[in-house]
Amino acid sequence: MKILKAKEVAEKTSFSTAHLRRLAKENKFPKPVQISENRSGWVEEDVNKWIESCIRHQFSKRKS
Repeated sequence: MKILKAKEVAEKTSFSTAHLRRLAKENKFPKPVQISENRSGWVEEDVNKWIESCIRHQFSKRKS
């Protein structure tokens, strides 16, 4: 299991780190996990699943 930094998630999704945090707060993106008192990050598997679900959703819209 790998924990990604906000910058890594931003690169992976092409969203800004501020937008990622906003989406997570709105329950539209996986929430980061607290690693220590001053550090948090995202579980890579959660981010990958979210990306896959976005892709599946786009493909299902095309088929309709």
